[in-house]
Formats: sequence, structure tokens, C-alpha cells
Amino acid sequence: MFASLRERAGTDEVAVDLPEGATVSDALATLRELIDGLPVVMAVNREYADADQPLSAGDELALIPPVSGGSVAIAHVRVTREPIGLDGVTARVGDPRAGAVVTFSGVTREVPELGYEAYVEMAEAMMREIVSAAIERHGLCAAAAEHRIGTVPLSEPSVTVAASAPHRAEAFAGAREIIDEIKARAPIWKQEEGAWKHHGQPPRR
Repeated sequence: MFASLRERAGTDEVAVDLPEGATVSDALATLRELIDGLPVVMAVNREYADADQPLSAGDELALIPPVSGGSVAIAHVRVTREPIGLDGVTARVGDPRAGAVVTFSGVTREVPELGYEAYVEMAEAMMREIVSAAIERHGLCAAAAEHRIGTVPLSEPSVTVAASAPHRAEAFAGAREIIDEIKARAPIWKQEEGAWKHHGQPPRR
């Protein structure tokens, strides 16, 4: 722990006992009174992490408070087989500094279903890099992106993006950059009418 968190705890390090299969969120729950509403960014073994990242015995979880008295810009990404929607990513980008929240949802159209496959670990790392870069480049308060894999039926989202910023121009630009970069760079493939295509090729959305 660092800065204000270290002062609250009276130490820069604590050990937390968690059950097998625990996530970053479970660790944060045990430290709820210490964090007490302070916005923090998490890092596991010196790599930025989301709340749902699994933890293993001996992992180092760093809690990073706001820098120089400011607020922390949050980047959330997820690749999942579960259905996704705009409510999930929108909830991730709420911020009292934000005067604009822009969302995007890419849905299956014209065909009964599409199939998606991904190199999940690499895709999430690439998406996190893309989202973090957009936050920095456009001065976003927060941004989030989720991609569904497996079978995505007609009219259901395969990818969702949200970006919040003090003003709408930055929010629009950030959201557009995130979806364009994910489609161009993330190792995600789409199966349409029996043919596999890289996600970067124009999909039927």
C-alpha cells in the first residue's frame, strides 16, 4: 500500500488469507474498512488488474490510490462467454468529473448467430493496453470494453464499449478509438456462415 492507504493502515504491507479461487474483488472485500470509499487501481504482480482477476498463493496485490490528490482513471476489460450489455460497461465508467458518457454496442445482424473465438489472455492484455492508451490520449475519466465469445445470437451484443470524460468530444473520440483498435488488433476471430475471419475484418453489425 502507498501514500494515504499506507498511512491509514500504519504499514505498507499486510497479508490476507483467502480461499482457493479467490479474486481481487475478494481481497478488496477483506480490506473494505481500510479502503473506505477511496478510488484505487489494482495491480497483481506488477501488472494492472481488474476486480475479477483470480489470485494465487503468494501473489502481490498492490492498491494504488489517487496520484497527487487527483482521481484515478479506471480501465476495465473483459472477455467472457456470458451475455454482455451496456449496463455493465456503463457502470464501470461512472465518475463525478464526467459530463459525458459515450457507449457503443456491436450486435449480430442479418444472420441467426455468429461465433467468436479468442486467445483470451492475450486479447484481454491487448484490450487493456488499448483502453489505457485511449484514457491517456483523450483525457478520459474512465473507459471499459467487454467482448463476448462463443455463440452470439441475432440482435445480441458481441462487444460493448463505454468512455466517460468531462466533455462529449473527448468521450466520443475515446470510445471510437477503443472499438476501432479492438477490431483491428485484438486476437479475436468471428465465424460467419462457416467461415472464420479475423475480428478486424468488417463484421455484419
